[in-house]
Order: sequence, then structure tokens, then C-alpha cells
Amino acid sequence: MTDNNTLFRGLMQKPYEPTFVPKVDGKLYYDLPDAYLTDQYRPYGPSIQNRFGINAETRVPFPNISPPDLSFADVVSRRGVFSVFNAAHRRAAGQLIQLFLDQPNPTTLGAVAAYVRDRVNAPMFQYALAIALIHRDDTRDVEIPSFLELFPDRFVDPAVFPQLREESNLLDQGNRRAIDIPSNYTASDRVDEQRVAYWREDIGLSLHHWHWHLVYPATGPDRVVRKDRRGELFYHMHQQMIARYNIERFANGLARTLSFSQLRESIPEAYFPKIVRSSDGRAFSCRYPNQVMKDVNRVEDESTIRLADMDVSIKRIFEAIDNGYAQATNGDRVPLDNEKGIDLIGDLLEASTNSINFNYYGDYHQNGHVMLGYIHDPDNSYLEGVGVMGDLTTTMRDPLFYRWHQHIDDIFVRHKQRLPAYTSSELSFNDITVDSFDVQLNKANAPKNVLLTFWQRSQFDLGTGIDFVPEGNLFVTFTHIQHAPFSYRIQATNNRGSMRRGTVRLFLGPKVNDRGQVLPFRDQRRHMVELDKFTVNLRPGQNSIVRRSDESNLTIPYERTFRNIAASSQPGTEVFQFCNCGWPSHMLLPKGSASGLEYDFFVMISNYNQDRVEEFNENDNCNDAHMFCGLRDRRYPDARSMGYPFDRFTPNSVGSLQEFARPYRNMATTPVSIRFTNTIIART
Repeated sequence: MTDNNTLFRGLMQKPYEPTFVPKVDGKLYYDLPDAYLTDQYRPYGPSIQNRFGINAETRVPFPNISPPDLSFADVVSRRGVFSVFNAAHRRAAGQLIQLFLDQPNPTTLGAVAAYVRDRVNAPMFQYALAIALIHRDDTRDVEIPSFLELFPDRFVDPAVFPQLREESNLLDQGNRRAIDIPSNYTASDRVDEQRVAYWREDIGLSLHHWHWHLVYPATGPDRVVRKDRRGELFYHMHQQMIARYNIERFANGLARTLSFSQLRESIPEAYFPKIVRSSDGRAFSCRYPNQVMKDVNRVEDESTIRLADMDVSIKRIFEAIDNGYAQATNGDRVPLDNEKGIDLIGDLLEASTNSINFNYYGDYHQNGHVMLGYIHDPDNSYLEGVGVMGDLTTTMRDPLFYRWHQHIDDIFVRHKQRLPAYTSSELSFNDITVDSFDVQLNKANAPKNVLLTFWQRSQFDLGTGIDFVPEGNLFVTFTHIQHAPFSYRIQATNNRGSMRRGTVRLFLGPKVNDRGQVLPFRDQRRHMVELDKFTVNLRPGQNSIVRRSDESNLTIPYERTFRNIAASSQPGTEVFQFCNCGWPSHMLLPKGSASGLEYDFFVMISNYNQDRVEEFNENDNCNDAHMFCGLRDRRYPDARSMGYPFDRFTPNSVGSLQEFARPYRNMATTPVSIRFTNTIIART
């Protein structure tokens, strides 16, 4: 009997090669009945069997099935441009997810997927099948490939692909060299925004964003979309990304990104992505300086959005926030000024199918992505496809993503500022004192509170994502930011005579802006980013807590961000699904500066009795990046508001982080210098 990984692995490789072409370096062959073949290949069924099915080590036979009705998927062609932000595409993907979820067992699911694969849009197929596999109980062991493995064209300079094809056609696997992806290839240094291109265009960043939306899709069957505190997590994860981006801007002499809230203003930022879609050989469209959003009327894409409708949506959202209640579909007033409000607003603003009143409040966030993605050709006069802003896999590469999401975050802040500041009882932890707090590199005699960053060159195999080339490895190298491993060292005293349990919360915040001016706390608070969060048992008396940076419950290691299932299919390999949702570990720290840029590090130990939701073991597989990704099939494991204690406004009398922490013995701050070395170190 075929195991699940073998059954689905080939279906998720080389997405534009027909299913009958052997997969996994020619070792896996899907034995398809003639009815599975598309009209293009069905007349040649016997010759296909003779040509392709002879030498494969593993043959997977499929039974005849009743062909499903796939007319709903006609909204986007097999090689067309699929966008999760496009409402019609989302609906079609939702129906495809439901089709996959409805299958009674993995064998039948594999058969249906094999039939569907060559008949629908390839990215939509991969999106829907990945979500179904993640959310079915009987396919949790299936390794989900990263999008880099499936569609490397979204992340790689197109100049690399001719070199890879030359290597694959002329050289045996063992003689092929790794091709280097150039850094910062989308613009020259004359463009100020290019100073942070290494961050925006980091491949791991886009993979994180994509996988988060696989785990938390906005549209689909209820069992896939409706998760605990999903709307709040949409707010929090994106808020933290924007804060991290702004911190990176400060370190590179750039001001905080400007909110794009005036939809009719010209956009000075241009973006020329230099990405070519392998599906049709067309480039992702560019955006020229000072372009202006216009009504989108693309009948062919079933995408019609008016600026006037966006105005109505945001007006109604603002009214709901300012009034402290939202209007449900039955006319009921649902209160927002409570701990549930942020979750309701998150679903309403994104907008997911959990929205309390989708028809009334609209699809503001996603429609914004569509309008910005089609800014170059809003009525399809020039038959141009969507730009990177309109594609979930590429949107974070564009400076405009951060301007748009700064606006989205400002909407959430409008709600947050209505909530009362945290009280002393909500912030304190009686009998617990943080006596000292430092960080230190994991290196003998390293000085305290000095951390190091540098460039790292890493390697990845793109062989399973490039269609119609000889089998085998096709390696590329790429350069990304990295930090030296370090540890947090906390001394805490439990003044009570019995064991106490606490939650250690670790944050980092910028001390100065791009001009070196000290940030007032009202601005710094919005840029406090989480580094880690974990529980600790505090014995009576003194306690020494040492926590390594690579143990963070925010991040996943390089091996899981840049996983390659074709290269990691040996027995015992960890499951690649929900587990691969998490912030890339190499982006845990900001770049800093050559002379050392000082940041405020903050620690708080809160009362676990007030934090606890339900017991869980953070060391179990898939529990280790729960800060952004939650826990599989369980409630979010922290009762506090996401971002606590910095998600709410503070009294005007609090002028600095130190003043915020001073009244509370369970908090401490320490200044930490982050020094950047402009050296490239190869990853070993």
C-alpha cells in the first residue's frame, strides 16, 4: 500500500509538468487511467505509458473515478495568474478545498487530486491541496513543500534560470555548480528604498507570509477558516511585521513607513520586481513613480472594485470602532470595546468569511491589495497581469505592502486607543522580582549586551520546481541577514514560600529613529517586537533563567523555513505542515549598524495563573512557533491580549520604557548594542 507521502509528493512537484511525467528524479510514476489524461494527451495514452512508466522504481496506480464538476475553477486558466486577494479566485479555491476535504480517505483524495491537477490553475491547485492536507486528520503526516520549491520563479532573479537549464541539460548531477542569486537586484543604490530591499525581498519572509495564510486562510470551509482568535492573530502578526520593518528602516537611515490612507494620493514609490512567471513567460508588472489608484474594472478577471465602495467600507468600519459596536447581519449591535473586539475587527477588516457582516463592511484590506496590484492596468486595456501587490506570494517584496499595512494597523490602533490602560494588578506579579537581565553571545568570554549580525550565504535545491528540465539537483545560493546565537540571562527572586509559575515575555524596541533622535514612549511602544515567550517554574528564593535565542517560540529554524521535501524524505524526518508556520529565525534581530546600534531589551514575568488557557508542552512538535501561529486544533495558548503589555495606550506621564517598567518589580530593561559586520559567511 502506498504511504501518504509517496501518494502526494509527486502531485506537489513540477506543477506545470503533466501528472504522467515521472516525479522525484524519475523514481515515482503515477499510473493514470486514460480518463485522467486531459484532452491534449488522451489520444496518446498507450504511448505515454510505454514512454514514461517503464523505469520508475515506484508506481502508484489510480482507480477510475466519477469526474468531479470543475466548472467553478474556470475563473482562472491553468497557466493564468491566481490571486488569493481576488474574490472570485478565493471562492473557486474554497470550493476546491471543500472538494478535497470531502473525500473519504487519502487514497480517494489522491485519485481526485491526480485527476484535478492538470485541469485547474497550478498555484490554485497547490494552495487548495496544501490547505486540505494540513486540515485533514488523516493526512497530517504529508510533507508540504515550500512555495520556493514549487514556484521558484516568484523569488529568484530570472537571469538565474537560463544558467540552471544549461547546467541541467549539459552536466550530470554531480558536476552541476550552484548558481548565485544576486542580492538587491531590483534597483540601484540611488533608490533610497533599496537600503531595506535585503529585508523586504528576503525569501524566508515571503515563505513565512505564504505559509501563515495556508494555516489561516481567509476563505474556505468553516472548519478551515474558523480558528480561535484568528482575527486577532491577523492583526498581531501583521502589526509585528510592520514594526520590525520600521525598526529595520531606522537602522538604515530611513523614516518610518508612511501610512497609505489617502487612496487617491499619488504613490511616489516605484517598484520593478524583475520576476518572470514560468507559467506564461510574462513578467510581474511594475509600478512607476507617482501612479494613482483607480477603479478596477477587469471583467476578464471577475474583478470590479470602485474607490467609492472602498470609501463606504472604511467609513462603516470607522463608525463601528468609534461607536464601540459592529452591526451584525441580523441588525444586532455587537460590542467591540472588550477583549473580543480586536478579534471581531480583525476578521471584519481582513476580511475573512468570519466577518460579522461581510456584505455591509466589505472586503477593504483584500480589495486594497487588488487595486494596488492592478494600478498599472486597472481596466485590462493592455492585457497586463497583476503586480506583486496582488499576489500573496510576492506582496511583501513591495515597499507599498508596508505602507498599506501601516494603514491597516492604524485602523486597529484606532480601536486599541479606546481601551483603558492596563492597571497595576494586570501588569504586576506579586512576590516576583527580576533582579538582573542581560543578553550574551553563546561564546566564551563574550561581553554582555553586545550582539552581532552579518550576511550569510545559503544554498537551496530548485530542481523540483523547474519544469521540463532533466531530473536532478539544481542548486542556487542566496545571501541573507543572520545573527550570531545568543542567550538571555535572567536572575529572578520568588519572595513567596512556595513555587510560582510565570510567563517570561521578551521584547526588543528601538531607542532612536532614523535621525538618531530618542523615540518617545508613545512611538517606541508601537515598535516593541516580541522575541520569545515561555513558561518558567520559580522556586522560592533566587532563580537563574538562561534561554537560548534558538529556543524562541516565535521562530522556526532555517531548515524548516527553507525545507526541501525531495531532499529530506528519509525515515524520521519531521512533519512539514503546521510545523512550518513561524517567523524565520535568521530575521529574529534587526541588522543594527557597523558601530553598534543600541536597542532596549525588555523582560517581564507575568502570572501564569492569569495567562493560562490550557496546558501544553512547548517542546512538542509544532508548538514551538505558537506566538504567530497558535496551536494546532487548540486554543491560542495565552489568555492575554496579543502584544501585551504594549498593545494598549499608556498615560501621558509615562515618557520612556524605563518609566513604564519602573513601578513593577517583575519587569526589567537593558540596553543592547547590535553590531553589523559587512561580511558574508557561508552556511555550514
